[in-house]
Amino acid sequence: MANVLVIESSARKQGSISRQLTADFVAQWQAANPADQITVRDLAVDQVPHLDSNLLGGWMTPADQQSAAEQAALKLSNTLTDEVLAADVLVLAAPMYNFAIPSTLKSWLDHVLRAGVTFKYTENGPQGLLTGKRAFVLTARGGVYAGSALDHQEPYLRQALGFIGIHDVSFIHAEGLNLGEEHQQKGISAAKAKMAEVA
Repeated sequence: MANVLVIESSARKQGSISRQLTADFVAQWQAANPADQITVRDLAVDQVPHLDSNLLGGWMTPADQQSAAEQAALKLSNTLTDEVLAADVLVLAAPMYNFAIPSTLKSWLDHVLRAGVTFKYTENGPQGLLTGKRAFVLTARGGVYAGSALDHQEPYLRQALGFIGIHDVSFIHAEGLNLGEEHQQKGISAAKAKMAEVA
């Protein structure tokens, strides 16, 4: 049995293509792996604060010297990090906002990319500690960006996930969603076909 952690990051709760892709992916995954445990964290519902002085203080200040705000920030960061540590499979749903990932997803990453927990510094440079995990990234894009210089999603997420030791990453793009109905259906169909292969 595997633990699957799903991270939703679309600001739209209705009519979201990335949420539609996530629902389809989870349904296919559960059909193929009925014993697996699915955990969903929705960043539009339970928003994660941006990196701030309270979180930095929670990480760096001795426990007996932390303020109440620092303790609260650290508690949330620990919860988010523990979810990632417990997961065997990570599923990130990432609509493209202004050529990149939503700021909510960036905030989540800022909480879970933690020195000494998900990566460590060595004399040979940083080393990821989350080896052996798989990740799937489901994107929804208004235009067609895969492989172009305007795609700041895939390179960034590959680097961020690789930094913590997750190198087995599959990207599933639904592209051309704002280029007309034909392009939209083609983009969604292509993404669903790719999902059927990997799930």
